[in-house]
Amino acid sequence: MKENIIITKSKEFALRIIKAYKYLIQHNEYVMSKQMLRSGTSIGANVKEAVRAQTTPDFISKMNYALKEASETEYWIELLVESEYLDRNAGNSMKKDCVELIRILTSIVNSAKTNLNK
Repeated sequence: MKENIIITKSKEFALRIIKAYKYLIQHNEYVMSKQMLRSGTSIGANVKEAVRAQTTPDFISKMNYALKEASETEYWIELLVESEYLDRNAGNSMKKDCVELIRILTSIVNSAKTNLNK
């Protein structure tokens, strides 16, 4: 079976988010890290749901929700870096991965919408 890049990348990103969360709670940051954990792991969960969608509109909805969660995760990463809970290099690397997910998801959603309207 052919590898699905968005499934692979969103899962790898979720694992990275979990590791960052573990680090942050060891340094007594609970609120923003919990938000980042929730939204960052939700991306892959919604992608997996979308793959099994029953209709194209359902697929678009779930991928679009994954996109919104990725955008929210980017925000939490920015806050954690700017508040100096996360090291700037580590945070920027995580943000880069998040932005890549946003680009892929945006492309998937736009392509699916275009194909739906043909």
